[in-house]
This record gives sequence, C-alpha cells and structure tokens, in this order.
Amino acid sequence: MKPYISTAEPAGSAPALARIVPFAVYLFFIFIADVLSRMGYSADDTRWLYAVKILAVTAALVLYWRHYAELAWQPMRASLVLASTAVGLAVFVLWISLDAGWMQIGSAAGFDPRQPGGAINWGLVALRIAGAALVVPVMEELFWRSFLLRWLQSPDFLTVRAAAVSLKALAITVVLFGFEHNLWLAGMVAGLAYGLLYMRSGNLWTAIVAHGVTNGVLGAWIVVTGNWHYW
Repeated sequence: MKPYISTAEPAGSAPALARIVPFAVYLFFIFIADVLSRMGYSADDTRWLYAVKILAVTAALVLYWRHYAELAWQPMRASLVLASTAVGLAVFVLWISLDAGWMQIGSAAGFDPRQPGGAINWGLVALRIAGAALVVPVMEELFWRSFLLRWLQSPDFLTVRAAAVSLKALAITVVLFGFEHNLWLAGMVAGLAYGLLYMRSGNLWTAIVAHGVTNGVLGAWIVVTGNWHYW
C-alpha cells in the first residue's frame, strides 16, 4: 500500500527538531510539576500549570507546523476513520482495565477539577479534555510515530515508509511509550495499537484520530465516574 501522505519537507528545515521540540516542551512542564510537588505544592495548587503546558505545546506546534508535511489535510476514507475510531475505543477499554498494582509505575497525581465543596469547575474540565484529545495526540504522534519509529529504522527518517518499519523499531517505541506513562502496560498496548495502525495505513492521521478518541472518551469517563487519578 502506498503511503497516504507526502513526506516532502520545506528546504532548509530541521524535521527531527520540529518533532522533538513540542514533545520536549511537554516533558519540561511535567518536570516543573514534579519540582513544585517536591516543594510542597499540592496537585490543586498546580492545576493552572496544565493550561500553560498545553498553550506552550500548541505554540511549539504552530511554530513548526509548516514542517509537518504529513499533516497536510487530505480526505480520509471512511474505512480509515472507522478503523481509527475502533482502535481508539479498544485502547480506552484496555486502559481502564490494565490498572493492577504491578501494571503501574509509582502513583499518578491525577487532575481533580472540583472546587472546595465538591462543585466541578467545568472550565478546567473542558481545558483538560481539549488538551488531551486535540493537542497531545498531535504532539505525541509526531514524536513517537512520525519521528522516532522511523528514525530507529534510518536517521534519514523522512524517506522511510511507515509500512517498511522493522519489528525491532516498533518494539523499542512501544516499550518507551509505555514507560512514559504511569500505567506502563496500558501505555505499551496503546503504543502498539497506534503504531500498527500507522504502519498499516501509512497515514499519521489514523494514529492521531485513534489517540484522540482514546483520550477524549477517557476524559468523559473520568468526569462521569469521578476517577480523577486516571488524569
């Protein structure tokens, strides 16, 4: 199957940097949150940091957007949309199921949008879901699938067709993607699902849509059930 997208880059671009910087910005804010936690600030005290993180990541994506040739919009076949949605829903179900103690690294601080008295701050909820479902999937898929998965195959990663990526490269990204998350096993399952979807379709948007569906449905489920620690 021919790749769905073009990998042409603007002349003089730094394609690897364009995919690394937004992800590095995201990790930087995780580090800042950890530092603040060690300084005695509670998760409630640092809820505002998520908004800053998403704005910073969005700014980085906008700054480098012209370098993401594979994100140039083209109509997706209905079969790809359905497949992406199905994969995203399946990963959601597995994500909330693979939560035994041995399947976790440490404990997640979570994100509790409730105000004193128990009322939910719907502005915080909307921001969290929008960031998780719209911004994070683009940033992570550009790094993990568009860049790292293909870079492990060849440093000249833009010339690598998604379908030509080796199982070794896939396995490495799956493991690393898993350990990026508190629920490491669920993270590996998600990384494998998104990676295979991208490799089979040759279209990065399939992985982005699946990832967005997972995060969006997870956010809705968290709000309905009150399982804030999943955030």
